[in-house]
Amino acid sequence: MQKFRIRIDNHLTLRERIVETIRNAIVNGQLLPGTRIAEPELADKFGISRTPIREAFRQLESEGFISVVPRKGAIVASLSSKDVSNFYELKMVLEGHAARCAAMNLTENDLARMETVNRQIEAAAGKKDLRRVLDLHNEFHDIFLRACGNEKLQSIVQNLVMQFQRFRLILAVPGKIEGSIRQHREIIDAFREHDADLAEELVKKNALYGKNILLRELGKG
Repeated sequence: MQKFRIRIDNHLTLRERIVETIRNAIVNGQLLPGTRIAEPELADKFGISRTPIREAFRQLESEGFISVVPRKGAIVASLSSKDVSNFYELKMVLEGHAARCAAMNLTENDLARMETVNRQIEAAAGKKDLRRVLDLHNEFHDIFLRACGNEKLQSIVQNLVMQFQRFRLILAVPGKIEGSIRQHREIIDAFREHDADLAEELVKKNALYGKNILLRELGKG
């Protein structure tokens, strides 16, 4: 099994610590698609029995991070073109609806924050700090997700995005992120005009942009 760092947080339960450790390793690219995650090694690292590890595996499988294969154990989930299409179809609908709901709720402070974050994305892209770019991109979207007034919707979208985080790093590459930055400016303008129809349309367009880039990259593999 590929090595990855154990991060201990004593405020979490044992199962939660294992889930967070493996999830972070996958999202950060330390555990690549197809990598086997061995129960014995985790048991040794944590100094525990295999029962909480199996409980953690069940949660991670339900979240889409791993697949538990009979006689092979836990395998980091891979990505197909269909997975990308399904992810972005959901993202378009859910974030589009959130944008429509947020159009009347966003304050000038929210919009100013979105503009600041978008400039920070551009600066991070110039430094080729891809993880920073992706974190900021998520923060930009989180601003209007919080303003939509539906905490359940916000939670669903954030969990969905987290599952695909490790694959979305390609979107942060200079030459690809610029299109998203331009679209973000248009989204801010629509929000400033409280144009719910246009905000929804532009947020969906932004998701479609990401989908097309990822599908092209998968096609090169």
